[in-house]
Amino acid sequence: MSSVAPGRQPDMAASPFRPDRIDRLRSVLAAHTADGGGVPGLVWAVDRHGDTHVGAAGTFEPGGDRPVERDTIFRISSMSKPVTAVAALILVEECRLRLDDPIDPFLPELADRQVMVDPAGSLTDTVPANRPITLRDLLTFRMGIGMDFTVPFDQQPVLARGAELELGAGPPAPAVPPATDEWIRRLGTLPLAHQPGERWLYHVSADVLGVLVERASGQSFDGFLRERVFEPLGMADTGFSVPAGSLDRLGPLFVGGDPPVVYDPSDGQWSEPPAFCGGGAGLVSTVDDYLAFARMLRAGGGPILSRPTVDLMTTDHVGDPGWGFGVGVQTTRTDVRSPGTYSWDGGLGTSWANDPVEGLIGVLMTNQMFMSPEPPAVVQDFWTCAYAALAT
Repeated sequence: MSSVAPGRQPDMAASPFRPDRIDRLRSVLAAHTADGGGVPGLVWAVDRHGDTHVGAAGTFEPGGDRPVERDTIFRISSMSKPVTAVAALILVEECRLRLDDPIDPFLPELADRQVMVDPAGSLTDTVPANRPITLRDLLTFRMGIGMDFTVPFDQQPVLARGAELELGAGPPAPAVPPATDEWIRRLGTLPLAHQPGERWLYHVSADVLGVLVERASGQSFDGFLRERVFEPLGMADTGFSVPAGSLDRLGPLFVGGDPPVVYDPSDGQWSEPPAFCGGGAGLVSTVDDYLAFARMLRAGGGPILSRPTVDLMTTDHVGDPGWGFGVGVQTTRTDVRSPGTYSWDGGLGTSWANDPVEGLIGVLMTNQMFMSPEPPAVVQDFWTCAYAALAT
């Protein structure tokens, strides 16, 4: 049995990462926070076989003097979706929900759905749904309402009407939607754009899933997550808002422009508990908190879920795109990630993936909103450098 003296760098052959390549990762990401680099500040982590490296670079504001630190809190937007899926699967394992049962008993507002004859046509030209919406439909984003990335927004009248009803459209804005019961009531006034189970449509299913967890558990969604996920995993800084005593660790969020402009200030929309805790994009977190969540999944779910349930969650159920339960699933090697990698990004500037083949977890959090569906250069470079740092 060999050991390494305290403070001494382990042998490269014995290390899961190449130290020189970790240094490269650190310097490449730091360059993205320099003048003209595009990102005011960021925190990152890579973890493999028990070896963890964490780095922080940049500042809370462009050209500012307050450095981003390891415990900085970020708005993780769509990286909330895997957390919401885990919450629902906890209730499945407790037999309080079943994957293929209709959700109608818990969400009567969504019973007896009407479906548009033409998804781009009239909201009143409808036919009855072929069947009720199920939990599996919500987990796989096939409930019949959501963002269709293959069609321009102005050809999606359900989404446009949802925006008018303040149900959430565009970048996350937690101060806008009404309280949970009113949110689901308003959603129930809309027809489905597609039949249940017919088509993958982004985002809305995750918000509905959070309401279902609340109704099925008898707890607030926020309270359920805290008791059943965050506290067991030690995720003390994850939630739907930031307490007043921690706002100095949140910082503003920036969007586009030269210089970038503030989308949300430190004391903005995440400084107060929202009326509606959106399961699709509402959470804030830190790199260490999300790393704890990712490690739980990599380790097979304990103490939150069983290994077979995690396997089910992280298996592709849709085909195109590769999608499990609340997570994207890589089905072919189109980049450095291994097939079977499950992951998701947050449009407010975050990225995460678990690669079971390599045993790799990566988490990147920035304070710069993405400007397109394609990941920005800082995200691409993070993953390139993370995989290049693997020792074998």
